[in-house]
Amino acid sequence: MIRKPTPLFFEQGPKAVILLHAYSGSSNDMRILARRLESENYTVLAPIFTGHATGDPADILRQGSPKAWWQDTQDAIAFLRQRGYQQIAIFGLSLGGLFATRALQADSALAGGGTIASPVIFRGQTNVPGSFIEMAKATYRQENITGEDQAKRVAWLQAHLQAQLTAIQAFADTTATHLDWIKQPVFIAQGEEDQMIDPRSGKWLADAYPSNQIDYHEYAGAGHVLTVNSAHHELETDILAFLHTIF
Repeated sequence: MIRKPTPLFFEQGPKAVILLHAYSGSSNDMRILARRLESENYTVLAPIFTGHATGDPADILRQGSPKAWWQDTQDAIAFLRQRGYQQIAIFGLSLGGLFATRALQADSALAGGGTIASPVIFRGQTNVPGSFIEMAKATYRQENITGEDQAKRVAWLQAHLQAQLTAIQAFADTTATHLDWIKQPVFIAQGEEDQMIDPRSGKWLADAYPSNQIDYHEYAGAGHVLTVNSAHHELETDILAFLHTIF
């Protein structure tokens, strides 16, 4: 039996940080960063988006949607407030960054936050569709779903994936149109060797904000999943430095 990821909630000090994972990812994307923040006395919540981490990638398409994930984001903020946390920051990796950005727009009481390798301003190429299908095949192999059964499932994913990616794109475009609604400090991280989205994405986003509002970081030699790859130590240090400035 493969153990499925569960949401992370590490309760420590009075300052709380929400970490939102990537498309087809899970709270595991955020575990290393969450533990580092916890060790510095931050309370950390890393939810799992609806449809993710179930063992069947089709659930992302069946159950998930930008509407559902936006609700998940709002629920995470509400959960912390119900527990008495007033000082809250929110960050997201890739897809999660779209929802972290939308949260900063919609909720001026959030202290700040930002994006990690997130295509809020989308131009150029994306390898998300191919990557999603490869992830799905790997998941099915782990679950011993092979041969014709796997082929049928993958064909279903290929038939339905584009509609969801189009919906995500629309959500990103709407979010990008209203970046001027965000008044809090914004952190932006981007790997220079990102193979998933255009590595200029972080700079495009940074250029959309007033320069005195952003804390922008590029990581040489680093790919897409900055929370676990060669840049993760540097990223953790940079996020901690940013948190010291907003709380």
